[in-house]
Amino acid sequence: MIATIVSAEGSPFAVLQARPLDRAKFRDPLCTAGGDTRAHVSLRHLETLWINTGTLCNLSCKTCYIESSPTNDALVYPTLAEVDAYLDEAEDLGTRKIGFTGGEPFMNPDMVAMMRSALGRGFEVLVLTNAMRPMRRFEDQLDALRAWRGARLTMRVSLDHYTQALHEAERGPNSWTKAVDGCRWLSAHGFRTAVAGRRLAGENEATARAGYAGLFAAHDLRIDAFDAAALVLFPEMDEAADVPEITEACWDLLGVSPTSTMCASSRMVIKRKGAPRPVVVACTLIPYDDRFALGETLAEAHGEVSLSHPHCARFCVLGGASCSG
Repeated sequence: MIATIVSAEGSPFAVLQARPLDRAKFRDPLCTAGGDTRAHVSLRHLETLWINTGTLCNLSCKTCYIESSPTNDALVYPTLAEVDAYLDEAEDLGTRKIGFTGGEPFMNPDMVAMMRSALGRGFEVLVLTNAMRPMRRFEDQLDALRAWRGARLTMRVSLDHYTQALHEAERGPNSWTKAVDGCRWLSAHGFRTAVAGRRLAGENEATARAGYAGLFAAHDLRIDAFDAAALVLFPEMDEAADVPEITEACWDLLGVSPTSTMCASSRMVIKRKGAPRPVVVACTLIPYDDRFALGETLAEAHGEVSLSHPHCARFCVLGGASCSG
């Protein structure tokens, strides 16, 4: 299989061919395919607890890492009571931030109640949303939360590019206007609003940020495109494309600290279809691989994480990215 990456260079867009992933890689949790000691990461402190609200979504994006769609319920809705149990535990651990991700979080009928519970406990709350119809059904309730605890609430909207064509190439036709309208509603009502975009192949970060800055200005969005927390630019994600494995020696070679990776400071709660209760996994990006399931409680999930998945290299170590922003 040859992975295709769409570049923003030129018109029509250039198509780059990425070498497929060597199947011998990322298999052994202790050693790389070349026989070197694989890098591992310990949890230094649970700074961010992510709650996956379920994989159901109103969209079917082409490269969604979690394969969300209107029909994918591989991860089901956790209940408010189940989430509250984890929030209790996170309070005791001194966790600072609760992140909600999906799927589309506002497909979950308990979403606003879960936000209210997290905000009421004093956590900072980050919600990842496409800002489309599922979110807009809760405008009054969300505005009440903003009035109550708005300084601790951030709504991060996914806009895959600053142009309609490339955003809709990923998210489908008729997705652009609704997403931008959702951004405008959030910004106009005083929500702390951020955007998640992508760093496309062939497009440097300065160009991307300038493009988003133009978009934000055109729609009166109070978002600073040059603030890395307000506009989070993620690397392209393609699990089938080749990427180097990360060894223990890589930390010094790359000048990267293991404490900078997501699994050093965060965990995610998921509830699998048919399972009696949720479990805690190491990473927001790897919900289906049993090697990254660490236990049913946060206390059980403090174990060391082997960087034995392509996303560990592509997104965290080499990409320098973090879902927490």
